[in-house]
Order: sequence, then structure tokens, then C-alpha cells
Amino acid sequence: MAGEITETGELYSPYVGLVYMFNLIVGTGALTMPKAFATAGWLVSLVLLVFLGFMSFVTTTFVMEAMAAANAQLRWKRMENHKEEEDDDSSTASDSDVLIQDSYERAEKRPILSVQRRGSPNLFEITDRVEMGQMASMFFNKVGVNLFYFCIIIYLYGDLAIYAAAVPFSLMQVTCSAIGNDSCGMEADTKHNDTDRCWGPLRRVDAYRIYLAVFTLLLGPFTFFDVQKTKYLQILTSLMRWIAFTVMIVLALVRIGHGHGEGHPTLADFSGVRNLFGVCVYSFMCQHSLPSLITPVSSKRHLTRLVFLDYVLILAFYSLLSFTAIFCFRGDSLMDMYTLNFARCDIVGLAAVRFFLGLFPVFTISTNFPIIAVTLRNNWKTLFHREGGTYPWVVDRIVFPTITLVPPVLVAFCTHDLESLVGITGAYAGTGIQYVIPAFLVYLCRKDTQLAFGYGTVNKHRSPFRHTLWVGFVLLWALSCFLFVTANIVLSETKL
Repeated sequence: MAGEITETGELYSPYVGLVYMFNLIVGTGALTMPKAFATAGWLVSLVLLVFLGFMSFVTTTFVMEAMAAANAQLRWKRMENHKEEEDDDSSTASDSDVLIQDSYERAEKRPILSVQRRGSPNLFEITDRVEMGQMASMFFNKVGVNLFYFCIIIYLYGDLAIYAAAVPFSLMQVTCSAIGNDSCGMEADTKHNDTDRCWGPLRRVDAYRIYLAVFTLLLGPFTFFDVQKTKYLQILTSLMRWIAFTVMIVLALVRIGHGHGEGHPTLADFSGVRNLFGVCVYSFMCQHSLPSLITPVSSKRHLTRLVFLDYVLILAFYSLLSFTAIFCFRGDSLMDMYTLNFARCDIVGLAAVRFFLGLFPVFTISTNFPIIAVTLRNNWKTLFHREGGTYPWVVDRIVFPTITLVPPVLVAFCTHDLESLVGITGAYAGTGIQYVIPAFLVYLCRKDTQLAFGYGTVNKHRSPFRHTLWVGFVLLWALSCFLFVTANIVLSETKL
């Protein structure tokens, strides 16, 4: 999410890129999807999931087209700079400034198509990793750039709040049940309140807040330093994720096959659509990371088809996970974090498997929290950065990390309602990143391309949804979603 041009990195095959994209999209949101499915009804959920998956695919192709247009402009500017250097070599030192200025003015006025004809058949090839912040600065005005960073920052705050709540909540559920022997001795439909006892005089909410404090003290300091996710850590967390998802799907299928399925989901319940919408948007989020995923792909000839295949596979996976969940468990017994439904003896006999699934979010989310925190901190710095200026040490090392860490921890302290946190983050900031920003990026990059290259120039990575009506449809859909979710929240609060 950094707003700059970064190194492409080691190249990999298109199918490796497909796997990376799959791993990026299928994350924490998938664990909250089963409960959202059960709340909204299976038919409404399936229709909305497919439609939102399609809309995410549309805007993904928009971002890829904008990436290609940004690469073309950067490549053209490099060619022009090279030409200026050649002109400088053949001119005297006294009039070099005039020549550079004249060359720059000619470059600004001359269609880039003329450069393309001079010998660069792959002007739109995606070779430079141009992050979304840099694309925003290329195609948006100053207000648009600030709004872009504001949207990214709000989304990252939501991400951190979800992570900060998920880890202590999982630890509370597992340890309070284990100590009280609830996981074996209590009935499957037992519902716990925050005021229930956990350890002696301590309530469950007290245990949650203790875990939150420990989580903050252990991982919070990373916000004050630079940290990167190593390849081996990424492999380990991906392996754990797929083991956990596979085990949950198999266990649910086995229970259903043995006739122990308790779920009887309704066809439709529109009161649950608000959270389902936010969860689905959050669960298809990848647009902000596309430059890091797409640029290193060695062959981009059939890139759009591979991305479409990825979305089909992700849709199939989300459907399989959610349908096995809602037919295996009753809707009112599904937990915000789906893994916690398997932390009971009547569901899983092996203690090791119970604790692995119950604590799975702790391991995977804990590795991601510092990465997201540092990314958010850097976006704050970029938003307030002025050309040629530097921050005082206190601002750089204390103020920015503090404003990054404190708000999500406070939100997690006040609530551990993961479904609502995911729903609100996806419905508002997620709508901006997944729909609004890609739509404006592709619209403005097309205008810039026509002005600079000349009309009739074809971007080799242009979206299949190339008509301007698609851009309008995406923006109209984003506005409709914003109004629907806001109205739903207002009406729900009014009823309360």
C-alpha cells in the first residue's frame, strides 16, 4: 500500500501468482462468513456472494488496466529523459537549461503514440511495481490523493481492530472453556455472556481484556520499528491456514454425513444482509495489493483469465465452507470466529485438534498484526509528507506509531463483536477501496492515455468491461451499498 514505485521482486509463474492471490483473498473474513450466511439465509447469501465476487473481479480488472497505463507513462517519461540526455550531450553547457525546458514542453504536448511507433511495442507491459498510492498521485488531483489515503487508513484501522479483538476473543473462548471444562461438560447450545465467570472471581470480559493487554504489550512495540513478513513466515501461516480450513470442512462433512447435522438454515432473512454485505466485501479484498501480486508474474498473456479462474475457485471455496457450516451447526450456535465451533469435545474428540482450531486465529493473526500496523504508520507519514521535508524524531518515532496503535486497541477494548467489526469495515472503507477507487482510477487513466497517446491507442491489459457505463454502474452500486448499510444501521439503532 505504500505510495511509491517499488522493486518488482523475484519473478514467478502465472499459476504461482494464482496461488498467492488465493492466499491473499482468503483470510480472516472467511472465518466470519458462516455466521453471516446463517443470519441472512442461504439463498440470499449465495446470490449476494456470487454478485459481490463478480463486482470484485470487475474492479480488479480496472486496477490492472490502471497499472498498465501507469507503466506506459513511466516508460515514456524514461524514454524522453534518455532523449533529453542525448540532446544535452550535443549541446553547449550555456543553453542546456533552455533545451531541457523545450524538450519537456515538447514531451508534454506530443502524443505518446509517436514514441510507441519509434520502437517500444510493449509500452503497456506491466514491469514496474507501481503501488496504488503512486497511481493515485499520477491520475488524481490533490484532493483525490488525500481522500485515497484517508480511505486506506480507515480500512487499515478496521483491519487492526478486527485483529486486536480476534486474538483475545479466541484465547478467552478456549481457556475459559478449558478451565471450566465447558468444552466437554456443557451442552452444545450453551450461550456465554461476558459477565459469566472464567477463573474464580474473574469474568469472561475481564479475561478478554487481560489477553488484549498482553497482546498489545507483546505486538504493539513492533509498530515503533520496521518489520517485514519473511517468505518462510508466509509459508508457515499459509500452511496452517489451509490445514485448519481443510480440517473444518472435513469435520463438518463427516458430521452431516453421519446424520448429526443440526443446521436448518432459512431461505432468506434480509435483516442479516447488512453484515453479510460487509463480510463479503471484506472477504474479496485484494485490490490494494494487486501491484505486489501481478507485477512479478513472468507471463501476463492470459492474466485476466487466470484472475477469473481465481475468483471462481474462491467462490467455490467460500460456498463449500459456509454451506457445510450452516448445515452442520444451528444458526444461533455459530460463533463469530468459525474455528471456535470446533473447540468442543462433542464436535472434536482429539484435544490437540480442538486446541489447534481454537487457537488458529491467534497464530496467523499475530504474525499479520505488526505488518498491517507498520503499513498504516507509513501511510500516515505519506499523507502528511511534504516534498523535501523531514519529520522531527518525536513525531516520526513516537507520534505516528502511537496514533496507529491506540485507536484499534480502544475499539477492541470496547467490543469483541467480530461480525459487526468485519461488516462495518467492509461496508464503508472496503467499499471505497474495492469499488470507488478502482472506478475513478480506470476512468481517469483512460482519459490520460487518450490525451497523451492519442485516440485509438489500445492498452493490452485493458479491462473486458471497457465501456464507461461499467464505471458508472460500479459507482452507482457503491453509493447504493453505502446508503443501504447506513439506513440499516440507523433503523436498527432506532428499534433498540
